[in-house]
Amino acid sequence: MRLIVPLLCLLLCMTSTAAVAAPPPAPVGERHGVAQLASAAVRDAGQRDTVRYTVWYPATADARELPITIGPAEAPLFEVGRAAADAGIAPGQLPTVLLSHGNGGSARMMGWFGTALARAGYLVIAVDHPGNNGVDAMTAAGSLLSWERAEDLKAALAAVQADPQLGPHVDAGRLGVAGFSAGGFTALVAAGARVDLAQLIAFCRAHPDDGVCRPQQESPDMTLEARIATAAAPALAPYMAASSADHRIPGVRAVFVMAPAIVQALTPAHLRTLPQPLSILVGDADDVAPPVSNAEVLAALVPEAGLRVLADVGHYDFLPICTPAGQRAMPPLCSGTASRQATHAAAIAQAIHMFGEALAPVNDTPPAR
Repeated sequence: MRLIVPLLCLLLCMTSTAAVAAPPPAPVGERHGVAQLASAAVRDAGQRDTVRYTVWYPATADARELPITIGPAEAPLFEVGRAAADAGIAPGQLPTVLLSHGNGGSARMMGWFGTALARAGYLVIAVDHPGNNGVDAMTAAGSLLSWERAEDLKAALAAVQADPQLGPHVDAGRLGVAGFSAGGFTALVAAGARVDLAQLIAFCRAHPDDGVCRPQQESPDMTLEARIATAAAPALAPYMAASSADHRIPGVRAVFVMAPAIVQALTPAHLRTLPQPLSILVGDADDVAPPVSNAEVLAALVPEAGLRVLADVGHYDFLPICTPAGQRAMPPLCSGTASRQATHAAAIAQAIHMFGEALAPVNDTPPAR
């Protein structure tokens, strides 16, 4: 009897554990499309009035994922993740997250984050911001007209909603926005923050060595004075006049930002009135978008903000995993002392936790009396 009881308990415990074991995560699908947007033409080097977008989503069980890489097929520079091209879409409406890359990045550069959210049950829409991505030639207008990035996300969302296959799966009532670096700025503008360029110029005149004020390595010619000169171009006048306008995307319920940049261009008054929960993740070794002038400012101003700081993590640790070829070709983007895998895991966990709470289904059923 003494042997039977422990054995019976063991069998029951094993049965119970098997019964509650989580199912394997759904495979991820990937689709691409193009949205029309007039302001893209003034930013794009080829004057195209389109915005490319990438969508990641939970796919049907028969989907077969393949690795996603960036760079030449024979010697890729980044390992992004896995997805199944044009796979079937899992049934039902899905909480939807709009995703913005950093200066000189791309939608696929954020694939490590987007595919992870899709694997967790989200439909993710990422864009290549015209004139400010790593696929096309960079332009001065693409760098300067940063508030138009929110319009890119808005146009991509509308295009996906109009897509006969993807549209029925978008849950516009559960809409979040996320971004890295300049994409963090984009996410905040999409949530309702307003831009004040005079405020940014004054800050950079007083703090010329701040990482946001120095020319970025993706656009080394864009000094502060070059930006001011670009802003005076007659072709940009209508867009410059709209810099301080309301570029929010209706329905955004939550914001997640990684290493946010250009925060000094956002008005404190509007940051104080943002109603959405804001989750911020930054590294204390970031000298491109220093936390003291960006993430910490947000945490102090936005009412529903939460800030997490990762030790020894730099700005580019939020890029994809570098291959050996990438490490040789792009040391500034691939160096660092922290584990990039650990940084990614922290970002994914924090985003899923925040979006899981903020984008939970709204119960419209009145309580029973």
